[in-house]
Amino acid sequence: MVFIEDPRPHSADSYVQTEPHEPVVTSNPLKKLAIVASIAAGVQYGWALQLSLLTPYTQLLGVQHAWVSFVWLCGPISGLVFQPTVGYHSDRCTSRFGRRRPFIVAGAILLSFGVLLIGFAADIGRLLGDSLISGSKPRAVACFVLGFWILDIANNIIQSPCRALLADLSEGNDAMVTIGNALFAFYMAVGNILGYAAGAYLNIYKILPITKTEACDIYCANLKTCFLISILLIAVIITLVCVTVKEERLDPSNLMQYKQGVNGEEEAPSLLTQLSTAIRSISKPMKILYVITALTWVGWFPFILYDTDWMGKEVFGGSPVGDPLQIKMYDQGVREGSLGLIFYVAMLGVVSLFMEPILRYLGSVRRVWGIGNMILAACMGLTFLITKMAEDARQTALNNENGSALIPPPLEVKASYFALFTALGIPQAVTYTIPFALASIYSNNSDTGQVSQGLALGLLNLAIVIPQMLVALISGPLDSLFGSSNLPAFTMGGIAAALGGILAMKMLPGNDSVQ
Repeated sequence: MVFIEDPRPHSADSYVQTEPHEPVVTSNPLKKLAIVASIAAGVQYGWALQLSLLTPYTQLLGVQHAWVSFVWLCGPISGLVFQPTVGYHSDRCTSRFGRRRPFIVAGAILLSFGVLLIGFAADIGRLLGDSLISGSKPRAVACFVLGFWILDIANNIIQSPCRALLADLSEGNDAMVTIGNALFAFYMAVGNILGYAAGAYLNIYKILPITKTEACDIYCANLKTCFLISILLIAVIITLVCVTVKEERLDPSNLMQYKQGVNGEEEAPSLLTQLSTAIRSISKPMKILYVITALTWVGWFPFILYDTDWMGKEVFGGSPVGDPLQIKMYDQGVREGSLGLIFYVAMLGVVSLFMEPILRYLGSVRRVWGIGNMILAACMGLTFLITKMAEDARQTALNNENGSALIPPPLEVKASYFALFTALGIPQAVTYTIPFALASIYSNNSDTGQVSQGLALGLLNLAIVIPQMLVALISGPLDSLFGSSNLPAFTMGGIAAALGGILAMKMLPGNDSVQ
């Protein structure tokens, strides 16, 4: 993966100021970068748990399938609001502990609180009067949703200052900036693998057996244990960062100079002013880039939101509510989906490492992006085939001597869905690399764009979070029209991905390259 950031502020006219801060003094910059980048492992561990376990968990609490997507709105909304806001204020923080560390610590504390609310939602709901009988548990749901929002806000509060601190530690050295971002990407992969592995392990609750209670069954206890581990992981990592990485206090007099602007007379433009001016000056190639990025993420988000739920319901034929056998099959499908996500992350990491040779071999960025989107579209189509294979296997079992359709999928179905998850790592590596690199190239090319790099990447983030909000609003009602099936949302994703792939191959400038 490629992370391209320009932490320096830019005005509406794209001038660049020198950011007023004393340099972070480091005896071993590479070691400091590695320590700070490790925060990504703690944050991404929690993200992986959210993606693999929380959609099924909401349905165990009684949230209807059509409403699950609305819960996920907190992610894009919090990212849209909190990351730029926290980044803006951390630039101006005059705390004696430094500019970045106070926000990182505050985010970690908030994260712990949100995790506790999510993990103990069922227990808290029971204490407040929820019934133990299967069905809706409104108090637990309210506690869960509050914790979910807090967790996403905390993740965004941590990530923005963490990336800014990496830039501070690099002290303007482009090579060190690249290394810091590469380390951040590496730790993201580590966190993903740890999170998906924890979600796939059936008996992880036995590490903390007290997590299983009257209101919290084995599945709930597994989730609770995973999140308690996440608190411990992030606490250890951030304590290590705060102890080993020192920041000097920002001189308040420099802050006043920064507010006045470059010439000491004119106030520097606000974030909203810069954003408004940037939108008006977007070049045609940049507009095409944003449109293709948006379509690509419309293709991704349905599967990201519902992958493990699809495994539990469509592939394994289970249900989050129902008789014990249905719940067991649903839980098994979710765990198999979490295992599949490990293969997906592994493939993502491998392809990301070889992205430059792939670009050279295929000859152009637009061809790589187009092929990546077509693979994504094909994978969304394959979900129908795998679902049909699983349904046929259950029907055959029902017609034969078994007498029950609720059996694990046969070997050929298992091989198919694991192959699907693995293949999805290829287009995801493209999605995490190409758009960010092109935004940087276009912003630095006077012939194709006049938007500064920082603002270009900020607008690129809008092209990601706005599609996520649209998918969250549309996919729930869409699925409810088809008996709470995940396949209609996957169809929408496949069509969007294919359209994005066609636009990438036909409309992106043909001479672009990513070196």
